[in-house]
Amino acid sequence: MSLSHSLANALSGLTAASRMAETVSANLANVMTDGYGRRSVELAAQARGLNGGGVRVEGIVRHVDRSVLSDRRDAGAGLEGRRLTVDSLTRVEAAIGIAGSDTTLSSRLSALDSSLTAAGADPSSDIALGRVVTRLGELATHLRSVAAIVQNERLDADRKVAADIDTLNRSLVALEGVNRDIAAALLSGADPSAFMDQRQRIIDTISAIVPVREIDRPAGGVALVTQGGEILIDGPARQYGFSGVNIVTPDMSLDSGGLSGITWNGRPAPGEPGIGRLDGGSLGAAMRLRDDVLPARAESLDRFAADLVLRFANPTTDPTLASGAAGLFTDAGMPFDPLALAGVTGLAGRIAVNDLVDPTRGGALWHLRDGLGAAVAGPVGNAAQIHAWADALTRTQPLTTGGPPGDAAAHAARIEAGVATDRLHAEERQAEASARWNALRETELSGGVDSDHEMQNLLRIEQAYAANARVLSTLDDMIRILMEI
Repeated sequence: MSLSHSLANALSGLTAASRMAETVSANLANVMTDGYGRRSVELAAQARGLNGGGVRVEGIVRHVDRSVLSDRRDAGAGLEGRRLTVDSLTRVEAAIGIAGSDTTLSSRLSALDSSLTAAGADPSSDIALGRVVTRLGELATHLRSVAAIVQNERLDADRKVAADIDTLNRSLVALEGVNRDIAAALLSGADPSAFMDQRQRIIDTISAIVPVREIDRPAGGVALVTQGGEILIDGPARQYGFSGVNIVTPDMSLDSGGLSGITWNGRPAPGEPGIGRLDGGSLGAAMRLRDDVLPARAESLDRFAADLVLRFANPTTDPTLASGAAGLFTDAGMPFDPLALAGVTGLAGRIAVNDLVDPTRGGALWHLRDGLGAAVAGPVGNAAQIHAWADALTRTQPLTTGGPPGDAAAHAARIEAGVATDRLHAEERQAEASARWNALRETELSGGVDSDHEMQNLLRIEQAYAANARVLSTLDDMIRILMEI
């Protein structure tokens, strides 16, 4: 081998070692960077005629297990959706009251029942009658507060949908640009790995909103398809629409037109009403909370409120009541009419204590003892009407036609148990999704940058660099000797 060939071999070795050291350095610097794919230098032997020509850097290889990455994204989408559901149901449960506390719906009813019992034992006591009015007010206020929180949760879910659609649109546009950058880098012979890292982070963001699958396209690009078959991007990025609201009321729904679904090109997105084919992640979970899960909770509260109103508006409970008159509870100050336009919907947010028994609103406490329709106060020792109010709470009747019968306390317990059960089931599904995501994440990281392995590579690269440098030094000595001859 000639000196020139030896020199070329050593120089190519130094170049390769330098490139490998640079790659190892980048790997170590980004060991904690999300979306970073471990790099390695691909080398190949090159020949000069019949002789070896050293080593050639073929390019940089980015190592990512696409199968594990896809499964991890799918698990992450499910985890985000379940976390959103658990958080919302936890807040609703806290509003209704945690079992064992004195702020639950059941405890409010129990306090009302106890106050009625005390007033029945001493019907002449204005203090005892005043406590009944206080307990009535606390129960009505509690129902209104819980109903308001449920509607606020629906509003938050609506805002979450709007935020997710905005993030999805911006991410798809960014992905379209990165696809072009990768194609340009490959065309020019540059290393596109940094753009691929950026693309992986963008797709991770998208997949938390809507679970997707990557499909390779020519020139290094990718297309994204949802589990429902929606093509989010294949060249140009799709853009979706959604009209958020500033307030959500019980009567507002997707079917009524009061709430928006996801649109594309100005029309409802094809697929399931409202969500289209974009279900599976945080976007789908927010839509279900807004349109299904939370409205079901609101309806149960409204049914309970209606049951409560009707118990005390029954003429058999208060014979002094005129036909259609309000009992101890009213619908925002008016008699409750199940056949009215609003009907039962939203009643939990409108229930109020009848002004006739509230001295602060011009009423009189003796109406609790003598009946709401009584014209004048009767004997102060007559507790029959107070006992009738108490009996109304324990009367067994269903909330809905064909539903399970029960007294007011049993219905309140069912509502509390229903919310707690929904929350527990959601937490179980969240725990399962979290375990799956953690396992896949660990598998993904195990194929990432291993600092110990990279340091071992660095030692080998150092040895290779030193060997090639030694060859150059030897060649330099040989050439100098030849020049001196």
